[in-house]
Amino acid sequence: MTNKKKSIYTEKKSKNNQLKELGYLKEEAVLKQLKSNALGLSNQEAEKRLEEFGLNEVAVQKPTPWYLLLLQAFKDPFIYVLTLLLVVSAATKDFEASIVMAMMILFSAGLHFIQEYRSQKASLALKELIETTCAVTRDGVTKEIPIDEVVPGDIVTLSTGDLIPADSRLIWAKDLFVNQSSMTGESMPIEKLTSLKKEKEDSQLTALDLPNLLFMGTDVLSGQGKVVVVKTGEDTLFGDIATQSSKSRGETSFDRGVKNVSKLLIRFMLVMVPIVFLINGISKGDWSEAFFFSIAVAVGLTPEMLPMIITSNLAKGAITMSKKKVIVKELNAIQNLGAMDVLCTDKTGTITEDKVILVQHVNPVGEESERVLELAYMNSNYQTGWKNVMDHAVIEYFNENREENELEKIEKIDEIPFDFSRRRLTVAVKAGDQQLMITKGAVEEMLKVCQYVELNNEIIPLTPELQKTMEEVSIKMNKEGMRALGVAYKQNVYDSAVYSIKDESDMILVGFMGFLDPPKQSSITAIKSLHKHGVNVKVLTGDNEIVAQKICKDVGIQVDRAILGTELESMTDTELMDATEKVNLFAKLNPTQKSRIIGLLQQKGHTVGFMGDGINDAPALRTADVGISVDTAADITKEASSIILLEKSLTVLEDGVLEGRTVFGNMMKYIKMTISSNFGNVFSVLVASAFLPFLPMLSIQLLVQNLIYDVAQLTIPWDKMDPEDLMKPAKWGTSDFLKFTFSIGPISSIFDILTFILMWFVFQANTVQDAALFHTGWFVIGLITQTVVVHVIRTKKIPFIQSRASLSVMLSTLGVIVAAVLIPGSTFGTFFDFVALPATYWKWMILIVSAYILTTQVVKMIYIKFNKEWL
Repeated sequence: MTNKKKSIYTEKKSKNNQLKELGYLKEEAVLKQLKSNALGLSNQEAEKRLEEFGLNEVAVQKPTPWYLLLLQAFKDPFIYVLTLLLVVSAATKDFEASIVMAMMILFSAGLHFIQEYRSQKASLALKELIETTCAVTRDGVTKEIPIDEVVPGDIVTLSTGDLIPADSRLIWAKDLFVNQSSMTGESMPIEKLTSLKKEKEDSQLTALDLPNLLFMGTDVLSGQGKVVVVKTGEDTLFGDIATQSSKSRGETSFDRGVKNVSKLLIRFMLVMVPIVFLINGISKGDWSEAFFFSIAVAVGLTPEMLPMIITSNLAKGAITMSKKKVIVKELNAIQNLGAMDVLCTDKTGTITEDKVILVQHVNPVGEESERVLELAYMNSNYQTGWKNVMDHAVIEYFNENREENELEKIEKIDEIPFDFSRRRLTVAVKAGDQQLMITKGAVEEMLKVCQYVELNNEIIPLTPELQKTMEEVSIKMNKEGMRALGVAYKQNVYDSAVYSIKDESDMILVGFMGFLDPPKQSSITAIKSLHKHGVNVKVLTGDNEIVAQKICKDVGIQVDRAILGTELESMTDTELMDATEKVNLFAKLNPTQKSRIIGLLQQKGHTVGFMGDGINDAPALRTADVGISVDTAADITKEASSIILLEKSLTVLEDGVLEGRTVFGNMMKYIKMTISSNFGNVFSVLVASAFLPFLPMLSIQLLVQNLIYDVAQLTIPWDKMDPEDLMKPAKWGTSDFLKFTFSIGPISSIFDILTFILMWFVFQANTVQDAALFHTGWFVIGLITQTVVVHVIRTKKIPFIQSRASLSVMLSTLGVIVAAVLIPGSTFGTFFDFVALPATYWKWMILIVSAYILTTQVVKMIYIKFNKEWL
């Protein structure tokens, strides 16, 4: 059997539009187009279609073999830099360094391999969600078959608890309630009807809005139905989600930043190393020695501890964030979180409580009414059918604010269950010596059955003026984000206990109830803080725009305009890209539309985070630079995420953002300090090589200096960041590295040259015989200056006075100074051809180091003044 997939339409239309067209066709036309009928397909035809359309499963592409994933993990410029360092270390016979480099390569590639391997589980998780059977009618016989054998044209019978096997058109239904949250993210039950209220196609609606369409991955809450399958497998909307969520995450801002740094280092080496080699070879005549010295320069130029620093930073950040209820699945997501300048989030449960509550109970003219609450409570509490979220909200509100014994003794008599044609529910009770028939339902349906209203304990006729007033009250509640229901009653209908739908007439309307999924109080504070820290929050929701707009207003998200999914569908990428910059609310979206918005924001140069917990959010989570979910989310959603919150709160996320920026800031400290320092040292080597009759430093001495410095920098991940440096998103920028390097690097060269002059003229180390003294003098000052300057570069402020490094950084700096002082003249030092320094040297050393720190501070202040930034 082939798994070849075909669309049931030959013309190229979006799946949404194809499904909409089927929704607006008559049932007979749909069956005719699918070449099916009420008795179902024949078994022979079903087998033929299974061969043609393939199995009804999602993400059926074969996963990439593990060994290919492993090979792909080594295709990274950063790996290339490490490999080059390994070759360099081996060439200089530094086998210990070679082993370390090999471990770094394996660690980096291994981490990448694990991430890619885990992402493939996403499609398998989706597949497992739909591995079950369904009742299919073929040749007039209904029987259970595996869902993956369903084909277009099959007639499927649905009942409570069934999973919808494929995208389908409803042809018969009885009180059918469907949970569509896997596609829309909204938990309210959706009514499904065989016919549409509007026969003509409405461009404002999506396929998900049509009540006669059902979708793979959704499920039946109650009722019964019969559908004809129109699309299967990857041709379904759910198939789109599966395909997108099983893709590997695209290149994030972290990946791009690391690659840019790697490329910059390679360029430096390609330019500098040959120059050093030629100058020393020509001036000294010893080409072998010149070669090994140039190799050492290459090692010195490249911050070989960079992967270890990055890994330490990220690991430390992950541990810190875990203490703040943030679990990091992909280490590089920490930096992406710090770089994030746009957060896209679903509405339900993230900025709202994800819990419907009763917020208003008012009379027909909008005034608060206890009578409405009492009647609504009796209706919700005494009905025996399926209680929806609004019934529970009424009961919970009443129990919190009133006592049941405040009401007269209640005895239930009868009820008329809810159905979608009436959209009402009636309960008949005996309260005291009278019978009450209490009905609640959709406002427009309730107005149809009411002839009177109760105002100020009086029953008066429902006049057109009163009806207009009530409609205005209902509209006002909707604009405030509430879902409104009407409540009405009739007294002493029957002495018996027999009630029917025809009794729902000439009723007395007492008022309305307003339900709301209210915003979390913590969301208001968190969004204000995120805005303050340079993160723009955008809401991407499947809910309607009126409710979403009200919620956005309540939590402080400015919404001047909302774009609906239907409008978005007709927009070009250019038009939508421009709109994403200005619009903060996108409503009635399907999963692929969320991904499209995120992708276009990334094309505009933004680092985008997405926070969601529904299956429908999986594609967007995979597309974003950092996908954020919660531990209660579906498995497929967590697989597609890079960060998981143990608490569904933007406050927790805010802590993660600040920790991400701390991690990024500490990485930048190391990268900028090391690149600028090493660049300055190499430039100094070029100058010295042109004039000295010997090498300015032996290759082994250069390697030792670099190693001691790098070991000291391993404490950088535990350094503190100044609060003001955490106010803006952290961004990678190669141009910033170049500006920084060419501004700070030359300072190091200037003081290196001053050190050369000191050793040449003051200490007379100007012959080949005195080369060891020259090497030692430059080694000590070079090591101390590049270590102490860390304290200047790590902050915009005055070091040691306005901003002090962490204790670990202080101790590592002190350790380097002690090592620099003790190595000359020690047994360890003589092993590397170092010699003891004259006593007067140390006074000069203190002077040069102090002047270097002061000069760097002055240049830093000038740099900040012109560039308005530092790290």
